[in-house]
Amino acid sequence: MNILQASEPVVSEKRINYQTATFITSAPNIRKLPEDSGIEIAFAGRSNAGKSSALNTLTRQRNLARTSKTPGRTQLINVFETATGQRLIDLPGYGFAKVPMEVKEQWQRSLSEYLEKRDSLKGLVVLMDIRHPFRETDQELIYWAVDCGIPVLALLTKADKLKQGARKSTLLKARQAAIAFNGDVQVEVFSSLKKFGIDQLENKLDQWFLGESPVDDNFVQSDDS
Repeated sequence: MNILQASEPVVSEKRINYQTATFITSAPNIRKLPEDSGIEIAFAGRSNAGKSSALNTLTRQRNLARTSKTPGRTQLINVFETATGQRLIDLPGYGFAKVPMEVKEQWQRSLSEYLEKRDSLKGLVVLMDIRHPFRETDQELIYWAVDCGIPVLALLTKADKLKQGARKSTLLKARQAAIAFNGDVQVEVFSSLKKFGIDQLENKLDQWFLGESPVDDNFVQSDDS
């Protein structure tokens, strides 16, 4: 398989309208979340990985997920609903924030508890700055998801920070590195600023929400990623 092939064809017809996403609640732990039914897809990443910006870009809403000039301000599990029984989960950021140790430990407990016990979780988007992919905490999170049988989309954000050649080279290396996880881990590039990678993100979310099986790797990616 050519490592630069996309993991699935880019389909032109979107089946879920992410623009309809609305904020439901913020919760300090899973006991305060909505009923554990339906399908949830979680977004996780280091506090400076551009997670809120990616969610806003996905939903075409400027302020759905609050962004902050101070990475790590999000300390709660934020829940957005696209349709009945379909939720996007914004998990607390990790790794970067200059906050007290007890706060970091609380975030870690919330993240661990959610990933381990939430039955409605059907997919995990791990966001990483394309200039610093697969740091130790990112790898730990992905290995954990794989061990739990949760499919992962590793999204290399801020891809506009690299020129096209460097972007493709980094994507190639990241896809090669992802093989070591020995699980369902797809790698794509993304830019909230330049608005590329949205199709790949939407297609993967559609697949998870609709319960579809992965498509054979027989499609050569044709965008400028």
